[in-house]
Amino acid sequence: MEAYEGTFGGPPRKLYCASALHGGRVSAQLTLFESLPGEPEGLLYAADFVSPAVEQKLISEIRTLPLQPFQFGQFEGRRRVASFGFRYNYDLRQRAEPVPGWLAETIEKIETLGGPSTQVRQVLCTEYDVGVGIGWHRDKPHFDRVFGLSLGSACKFRFRRPAGKSWERFTLDAEPRSLYMMSGPSRQIWEHSIPAVEAPRYSITFRTMTDEPDLGAPV
Repeated sequence: MEAYEGTFGGPPRKLYCASALHGGRVSAQLTLFESLPGEPEGLLYAADFVSPAVEQKLISEIRTLPLQPFQFGQFEGRRRVASFGFRYNYDLRQRAEPVPGWLAETIEKIETLGGPSTQVRQVLCTEYDVGVGIGWHRDKPHFDRVFGLSLGSACKFRFRRPAGKSWERFTLDAEPRSLYMMSGPSRQIWEHSIPAVEAPRYSITFRTMTDEPDLGAPV
């Protein structure tokens, strides 16, 4: 990954060129990413991706959505969600409501960051009440890169992968307004989870796809 030095009103930090995000294709935008010791390959993190004003606007919009408990087969999760673009469960892939216009500016910023080939096809808005988390999992294989925007409060974004008879682990402290991106091994090999949050939290997950979804086909 190409790195450049910058200050941005504070101590010097590294700028990573978005051309390294996917296939070496060059994006016109440089974006600020943290260098995280021991991070899974393909995991990138940017603090303060949106402003506090934008954060509050996004939270207000999420609160107006018809959020429903996450469906896990025949079971319901405690977090509440709303899907846009496409909806995936353990039975079928279905077209969901179109992505709302209030997400357009954020999606444009993410697609610019990701480079010319980046096209967000699925969006998931999630509400985590106090005491709610998400168990260990990997996103479904028909998704490609996954971008996650944290809103409202911080969380421990945990990763693990098998290492012999044990697990190799990594924890990302995802602060409010930060953005992470998972691709490559961090997306395909490492599992991730979030323990029960200590304060209300919201997230918006933006996913690209490996190919055109076959609607109505088994997942």
